[in-house]
Amino acid sequence: CRGEDAGRDFNERCAQCSEVNWGLTDGGRFYCRSCHNVTERSREVVNTDFITNSRVQTISKGSRKQEKKDGGCEWYICEGFQLVLKKQVEALEALGVCPQMKDEILCNFWRCYLQKSKQAYCERPAGETVKALSVCESSTDVDSDPERPSLLHLLSLSESEGALQTDCSFASSVSKVSESTSVCSGSVDGSLYLMKNQKEKLRMTMPMTLSFCYMALLWVREPITLSELLRFVVEGHIPYLNVFEHFPENMRLCGLDLKIFCVESWPVYEEVFNKMHELAAFLDLPRFPDITESCFLHPDMLCMKYLMEANLPDELHNWTCRVVKKTGIGEVDFLTLMPGNKSTRKVKYDVLAAAVIIVVLKLLFLLDDRYEWLLSGIAEERNKNNTEGGPYFEFKKWYEVVKHSLDVEQKKLDEERAKYLWRCEKPLFYSVKNKSKVLKRRLFWYLILLYLFQNQFGKLSGSVQRAEKPNPSSFQLSWSEENTDGSCFHGHSLKGILQEKHGLLTAMNPDYWLCTVKLCNEKLCGHLAHYREVEFPQSYHFVLGLFSFLLRIQPSYIHDEVCMIEHKLFNKKLSKKIKYNRVLRK
Repeated sequence: CRGEDAGRDFNERCAQCSEVNWGLTDGGRFYCRSCHNVTERSREVVNTDFITNSRVQTISKGSRKQEKKDGGCEWYICEGFQLVLKKQVEALEALGVCPQMKDEILCNFWRCYLQKSKQAYCERPAGETVKALSVCESSTDVDSDPERPSLLHLLSLSESEGALQTDCSFASSVSKVSESTSVCSGSVDGSLYLMKNQKEKLRMTMPMTLSFCYMALLWVREPITLSELLRFVVEGHIPYLNVFEHFPENMRLCGLDLKIFCVESWPVYEEVFNKMHELAAFLDLPRFPDITESCFLHPDMLCMKYLMEANLPDELHNWTCRVVKKTGIGEVDFLTLMPGNKSTRKVKYDVLAAAVIIVVLKLLFLLDDRYEWLLSGIAEERNKNNTEGGPYFEFKKWYEVVKHSLDVEQKKLDEERAKYLWRCEKPLFYSVKNKSKVLKRRLFWYLILLYLFQNQFGKLSGSVQRAEKPNPSSFQLSWSEENTDGSCFHGHSLKGILQEKHGLLTAMNPDYWLCTVKLCNEKLCGHLAHYREVEFPQSYHFVLGLFSFLLRIQPSYIHDEVCMIEHKLFNKKLSKKIKYNRVLRK
């Protein structure tokens, strides 16, 4: 960026926002300070700020990337992440998200991040050039051509805009900096990117690409939860593992670049979720669009989805709606994200809905390994004599049917994860000097051994390899009411466990056990309550495990939300109990 005087000579209105507020990039192009749109128009720029006794001219007419000796070009880490984001958002578009999410939402988020992290649209941070040149020990003499290469020519995620000239602080004043860092990495700034001081700028990582995607999905209120997003990643519908295979041929990865882009673990829900909130606060985003009752992410809507997937009676939805209303967790202010507001709790929409269903099951069936089986026996006897209406819901039969399907699906998932080969089609080089040796000595036999191992494992496990990926689905477990074997419980009745009181249907069960009497400090402990399987009934553990599988998240996080809802639901009774205990102690 230049000063305010830089864009005064250019008085045309911005094609994107109609404002006249222009700045000048390092490459000499005009960009709009209001919306960050970059034009094709440029001017000659003279800059002598960063090199003593030398005159620098950058007359930008398209991107000019310097070619390396090995045929590659100079590229920066943020360019790599930009390509990753582009591939991911294109995959989401193929899954049916609104087209506006790419250019109007995610692209603006990315531009704002580049500016906030001082990688583009900003003044060059002082002293970064020296740091860049001192990262890798090299005797290469930096001299002559001081012209700076253009960067991030692919910023427009729709490939519809001109080049973006950044002030990537890394190696900014010399053209041969890539030669001095090539020993460490294929990119220009790979070494600098891994330095500790970059953490202060919320350094970009591969999990953060998913945080960007989820943040954009949340902004446009798309019907995709975080758990579904991560599941689509694992199933291969969204590029994440080995996504650098899609990089252009002249963007060579080696050395430290692999630590940044080579992923050898599945994305973790908590990490992606927390980074998304950090990003939203870092970007100073305003309040997100309201999560209303008609929005898919509202607990009433998600509870309906998870009741169907868990094969539970439809009548339970009335009870989940009552719990949501009673506890206030369906209020707009509770559900809507307000970045940077530390007084509001971070809402995991999918986990919250699952926790509501579990609380309802505890209200009706107690889940203490005794009462639910007693009710199941009563329902079984009534079903023998039932000739009218739908069958009564039997918890025992539901448990047996769902457990069988859950075990089968869990076994498939475990086999697929065990067979997954953490490799890519392109060979990886951790050192430029050893590139030829790796190709000659290891690549051929390595790929053959992995191929043989994969086939042999498939034969031993008795599984047949799929020729192509199945189409993505919002449901992992499907139940059809047309089945004659009685395995679908959606239409089953709850009348056998309910009684009418003051004109309202209430549970026959008058008791309820709390998961915890006192909540922990979530900021200190990381959890609202501690979950140990041996301390809780097996029925409760089974239900937690069911939703843990559906959401691909640890049971302890669902247990936290259950405890939070219980304390909101029984707040008055808990307050009286705590006061009574204090009186007894005195």
